[in-house]
Amino acid sequence: MKNIIDYGVIGLLVLMSIIAVAVAIERFRFFRRAASGSYPTIEIYEMELTKRLYIIATIGSNAPYVGLLGTVLGIIHTFLILGEGGVANVNAIMTGLALALKATAAGLLTAIPAIVLYNILLRRANELLLIREGGGERKEH
Repeated sequence: MKNIIDYGVIGLLVLMSIIAVAVAIERFRFFRRAASGSYPTIEIYEMELTKRLYIIATIGSNAPYVGLLGTVLGIIHTFLILGEGGVANVNAIMTGLALALKATAAGLLTAIPAIVLYNILLRRANELLLIREGGGERKEH
């Protein structure tokens, strides 16, 4: 059970983090080189700007649940250890609870940056759309 939590749940959360960051980097690069005039309609331009943002949003909204799954598995693991031993072993309880909390923390550490990245990217996409609708380029200060 410990290996499922350490390698399965936390491994999945690490993979989700890597995917979210990779998509965000790709989107930031795309925004830098996106020329609004090369798209025939604003709708097509919007589709290109918001492409793959759903991946980051999905990761951000589901990572806490994956962490929660690890938490539940860690608590189950703790109860199994207690049930097998018959006597309340403080070390076993603390180790199991630490494992459970580690999964919770990993879920939050995956979700929070993903949601921040999603909001930053969505804001930038909206800015680029407003610039296109305004018919001009934004002047940098």
